[in-house]
Amino acid sequence: MKNNTFLFLINLIFPFILNAQPKQVCLSVDDLTVVNYGITDTAFTYSITRSLIETFDKYQIPAIGFVNESKVYTNDTVDVAKMKHLEIWASNGYDLGNHTFAHLSYHKTPFAEYTAGILKGELVTRPLLKKYGKELKYFRHPYLQVGLTQSAYDSLNQFLFDQNYIVAPISIDNSDWRFAHAYSNAYKKGDTLLMKKIGNAYVDYMEEVLLYYEKQSVDLFGRVISQTLLTHASYLNAQYLGDVMQKYVEHGYTFISQEEALKDPAYQTKVTYFDNWGISWIDRWNLSQGKSRDIFKAEPKVPDFIK
Repeated sequence: MKNNTFLFLINLIFPFILNAQPKQVCLSVDDLTVVNYGITDTAFTYSITRSLIETFDKYQIPAIGFVNESKVYTNDTVDVAKMKHLEIWASNGYDLGNHTFAHLSYHKTPFAEYTAGILKGELVTRPLLKKYGKELKYFRHPYLQVGLTQSAYDSLNQFLFDQNYIVAPISIDNSDWRFAHAYSNAYKKGDTLLMKKIGNAYVDYMEEVLLYYEKQSVDLFGRVISQTLLTHASYLNAQYLGDVMQKYVEHGYTFISQEEALKDPAYQTKVTYFDNWGISWIDRWNLSQGKSRDIFKAEPKVPDFIK
């Protein structure tokens, strides 16, 4: 009976805990220039980038995009038309980070090759940011893979430190790429009804994900930390990211930069858990503190019609 009373009180008080705290989120967008799922028409890909920028402007979001520089090349030469995507980001005052040259898996790539890909992944972005008075300093792991062992994790962190990079963890993970792939397939077929169904399901799913990680944050830290949301530069997000951001506003969030988010001491939490999974840092911190993988049971599921 006592346990039931305790759980009742927790469920009653939990919403007030959330609402009493300032809630902040950094929006990060991976896999720039764009994720086009095989649609290479220039007007189409530019529409993705411009729509994302319009959403950032509308909600006053200091977003950061993480670049795979292989996407700006054609036949080993920088393609001016592809480069324009990054120019649009930088010229509008938005930050860019290094996501490696070719988005290789750290868990499947020799250390020397992987780190060479980090250095190769800054050759275009670094001078572009300098042109607009900014500095390239943030790194995001492809697939969120940080290393299979403590040694591999420490070696990569030391390399990044030596190159003056700051690791940019994410706290809110999700499967937006599953929805984005389905959405692009529907677009290719001209199935506008299915596109709308996917888009609406995506917004609902992303709201569920937000609430899930809010609770994970409170369970782990006793508060809602400054969150960092992972998204991708897809046509789906070009169309529906604004609706997702509106959900964040309705849940009391304000938008902050990558720099501001990383000031939260939660991001200094020690990582000691390693496996092949690419997961949120909140999940990794939980597992590092000995919690069971049962924490994933409550994670929102992607609808079957998407999968």
